[in-house]
Amino acid sequence: MRTVQVIFRLAFAALAILAILSRPVRTEETTAPSPGNGTLYVGTFPDHFSIIDEATTTIVGKIPFTSGIPRRTTVSRDRTRFYTVEAQMEKVEILDIASRSTVDTFTLSSGNKKVRIRALEPDPKHRFVMMVTRAATRLSDRFEIGPSELVQYELATHKVVRTVPWPKGEEREAASIQFSPDGKLMYLFSEQDVLIYETATFTQVDTWELSKPVEEGMARLQFGPTDAHNDEPGFYTGLFTTEDPVQHRRVMGIGRVNLAAKTVEFHSIGPATQVGFSMVPGRKLAYGLMSEIGRYEFWKFDLERKRMVERVEFEGRPRMSLRTSSNGKVLYIWNAGHTLDMYDAATYKYLKTLELPGDYTTELFVFPGASTTSTASRE
Repeated sequence: MRTVQVIFRLAFAALAILAILSRPVRTEETTAPSPGNGTLYVGTFPDHFSIIDEATTTIVGKIPFTSGIPRRTTVSRDRTRFYTVEAQMEKVEILDIASRSTVDTFTLSSGNKKVRIRALEPDPKHRFVMMVTRAATRLSDRFEIGPSELVQYELATHKVVRTVPWPKGEEREAASIQFSPDGKLMYLFSEQDVLIYETATFTQVDTWELSKPVEEGMARLQFGPTDAHNDEPGFYTGLFTTEDPVQHRRVMGIGRVNLAAKTVEFHSIGPATQVGFSMVPGRKLAYGLMSEIGRYEFWKFDLERKRMVERVEFEGRPRMSLRTSSNGKVLYIWNAGHTLDMYDAATYKYLKTLELPGDYTTELFVFPGASTTSTASRE
């Protein structure tokens, strides 16, 4: 009898092992999604931009920065150059991305006069840059602080060719500027409206009164986080807020501004919340990042249907920023430190971490590969 029982037990064990081995392998649980075939660039302490191959998530090179610590960086509209202000805010270095070399450097400081650059926006044709500057002159007994100025700096001659008066004569410390795709118009965003200048003489030619409510019974729209890197030239897409004038409740929604047509679409999605915003190439989806002490969430937005479709809590860290990969299948978490964390955009599961040779000094730039670019343009 005991022999028969042993035989049955062995038979059942063999059948169990056979059943386990015959189960199909679920590759979606064991295979991480490819982030795309693009290239990532990020300013890295102390003196260069790290170049990361997206497909292999490995550092493949660097672009030297000779003016100090790379800090505030603007990428040109054609994605061929970085315009970078160093950490002391006095020098600008223009980098050619393809050749990984410096094209030009300039500063407005000289002698006992220090001119700090608080904002910079390049012309799409690489003819000039618009900058917000403030000078401090060291005298024998004090520093003389000059006014904040909006200046046009011509790259060919290395000269400030004009100072553009502030709207209504109201001085400001920074300016949000965007050019039309052909570079013939400059849009200056004030607190209330958008002022439009032609760029031959920088004469104001129009005003778009964004201060007017987009809907009856609502307050004016306020710009929130946008994603200029994945947006179309001449458009702003992002999370805007407005206010109920009766109950004074803040409302958040998905907005899209068309600068050329002077139109704005706004679709409310709920109470206003501090959420980041990063679009997927093709602009059909976007992801957000909510970061509060002890609570971190990924948000997913359907831009075609203008709604928030998902929010998932995850184990984050303080001081995070979000970027999507070039194909939208991986989410990059970066900022404050030297690590780049990667998450599956479909499941929000942590994938891996890439360590940089130094801390971040600029934002993270994601450049799509050739096939990704053609796909996004068709969409």
